[in-house]
Amino acid sequence: MLPKRAGEGIILDKRHIAIILNPGSGRDRDDDPGEQAVRLLAEAGHEAKLYRFSKGQPLAKTVARALSAGAQTVVAAGGDGTICGVAGALSGTGVAMGVLPLGTFNYFARSLKLPEDLSEAIGVVVNGRALAVRTGTINGKVFLNNTSVGRYPEILANREVVYKRWGRSRIAAYWSVLKTLATLRRPLELSIDADGEVHRYRTPLIFVLNNAFQMEQMGLEGHDALNEGKLAMYISPDSGRLGQVRQALALALGIAQEKRDFLFLSAHKFQITGRRRRHRIALDGEREKMSTPLTIESHIDTLRVIVPEDYNREIR
Repeated sequence: MLPKRAGEGIILDKRHIAIILNPGSGRDRDDDPGEQAVRLLAEAGHEAKLYRFSKGQPLAKTVARALSAGAQTVVAAGGDGTICGVAGALSGTGVAMGVLPLGTFNYFARSLKLPEDLSEAIGVVVNGRALAVRTGTINGKVFLNNTSVGRYPEILANREVVYKRWGRSRIAAYWSVLKTLATLRRPLELSIDADGEVHRYRTPLIFVLNNAFQMEQMGLEGHDALNEGKLAMYISPDSGRLGQVRQALALALGIAQEKRDFLFLSAHKFQITGRRRRHRIALDGEREKMSTPLTIESHIDTLRVIVPEDYNREIR
C-alpha cells in the first residue's frame, strides 16, 4: 500500500487521476499495468480512471475526454512515444502529467529520475512535486527527447519489423540501426537557418536533442546549449554506406566525435528547407510526414510533470 500525505506542489488530499495507457508499449507483459495502477492509486486514496488506446486512435482526443471528465492529473503509461503524445495534449493547459514508464528506452522518465518499477512510479505520482519542463516542437507538434529528419524514421520502421520477429529490446533496436544504414540512400540537400545564421548541408540524417540524459547516454557534447535553453542539432556527414555504419557504431559505443562523426549546431529555433516539399520525420519514436519548411523550436516551461521530491538535476 502506498502512503497518502499532503506535500508540495500539486499534491492534494484526493485527486481525480486519469491513466492513459498504451497496451502495446515495452516488452511483453503477463500483468496488466493499467489495472494495477488503478488499484494502487485507489489504495492511496485517489479516484483513478483508466483510458486505453491503440494505434490509429488520436491520443489528444483521449486526453481531452479525460480532462472533460474532470481529471486533475493525467498519467501517461507507455513508452516515450505515448508520453510525448500525452505531453502534447497537456502542454500549455497547466494540468500536471504523471509518468508510468513502460517502454524500451524510457529516456524521458530516466531524465527525470522516474522509477521504472510500477509501484514506485505510482508513489511518485502520489507523493511527488510538479516541475515545469522544457519541450520542443517541430511544425507545432511537441517532442520531449528528440526529433529527426532523414534516415532515422526509416530506422524506426525497420525497428518495428525487428521487434515483431525478436521481441522488444535495446539490442534489437541497435540492430535495426545497422540494418538500415547498410542500405545506401541519396542524401538530403538542406538549408538550415539556426537563429538567423544559414548553413547548407548534404546529409543523410539530422538529429535534434532536447534531453541531456539521452545526450549523456550517447556520449555526445551539447550540454551548454541545453543550459542556455537551446536545442542541440547533430548532422551526419555525407560519408557513404560504410561511413554511416561507422558513425552509428561510434554513437552506440558512446565514442562519437564532432567533425568526424557529426557536425553540431545549436539554436532556440531551426528552420529547415530543401528541394523536397515533404519529409518523413520522427519525434520521440513516432513517425509522420510533414511539409517544408520544417520549423523546430524550444519552449520553456510549457509542460508540468510530476517528479520525485528530491529531483535536483539542473537540466534533464
